[in-house]
Amino acid sequence: MNDSSWGAPPTAGYWAPPDQGAAPAGPAYDELDAQQTRPMPIVPDVPASGGAQDDDDRGAARPGGPLFRDETPQEPMSAPPPPPPKKRAGRDLRAAIGVGVGLGAVIVASLFIVKAVFIGVIVVAVVVGLWELTSRLDEKKGIKAPLVPLAVGGAAMVVAGYVRGAEGAWVATALTALAVLAWRMTEPPEGYLKDVTAGVFATFYVPFLATFVAMMLTADDGAQRVLTFLVLTIVSDTGAYAIGWRFGSHKLAPRISPGKTREGLFGAVGFAMVAGALCMQFLIDDGTWWQGLLLGLAVAASATLGDLGESMIKRDLGIKDMGTLLPGHGGIMDRLDSLLPTAPVVWLLLVVFVGSG
Repeated sequence: MNDSSWGAPPTAGYWAPPDQGAAPAGPAYDELDAQQTRPMPIVPDVPASGGAQDDDDRGAARPGGPLFRDETPQEPMSAPPPPPPKKRAGRDLRAAIGVGVGLGAVIVASLFIVKAVFIGVIVVAVVVGLWELTSRLDEKKGIKAPLVPLAVGGAAMVVAGYVRGAEGAWVATALTALAVLAWRMTEPPEGYLKDVTAGVFATFYVPFLATFVAMMLTADDGAQRVLTFLVLTIVSDTGAYAIGWRFGSHKLAPRISPGKTREGLFGAVGFAMVAGALCMQFLIDDGTWWQGLLLGLAVAASATLGDLGESMIKRDLGIKDMGTLLPGHGGIMDRLDSLLPTAPVVWLLLVVFVGSG
């Protein structure tokens, strides 16, 4: 054992209390000093990158790896996934409900007080719808369907359907189409074909289909027939919206209308069939509930096709709504989209079930 094993000698300038001498060097002092000194932890050297090392050393060398061999690495904490967004209605429901109630009051009042006033309501809706349609065609496609002959002829078609029935409606339709062809001849020939084609299409799409509502009104229970037609179409749309918004997950026609679902279609069918059974049983003379089930099924199908048809037109034009006249609804055409193609379906089935009188 050499001298260094005994510890280092006292440093220069060391002093001791007067009653004691210098602290002796040796085993006794070393032992006391060792008891009062805490050992420092031994940290293993981190090998240079690329060197041979075991698994623990590799963990120590990595950033964030364990510092000691008995320390296990911890997985980084991941943030919880955000909650799914709540479904929201796409329109202002308060405005939509208010406008719908107001329109319903006007329609019902005119329907049951004076039938001629209700014919005037149909005429106004047809003329405004034609104005919206021709305006959007002109703005987005440069198609100039002549509005004047369409508006005058459309009003005449509705009145003829009420006064002269189906025969009067057909004659007025043919004359309106002829007026469209002649009116457009007063302008240069460029674009003539597309303009008159759009005009004839508008003739059949808006006023011709609306004449079937006027023809329903000519029956003895005409007001009840029109009311049944309106109720079934509205209930079908409401059922599709309510069930589709709450349970819809499978798209019905994503390329045409991404918001419509198969669940919504089932809701439309179910709601319309129940409403049809009630209306045929309690509103229509000689009607039965099972006829109402078939009528409701047909209305749900025609209303859905009509809605998809106008969605196709709006997608081609690159617009969301046909107009802004009705807050919460869009334009008049955005409300007529399911009513127009449903009118001939209801008229025909009512004639088959209970006759035209």
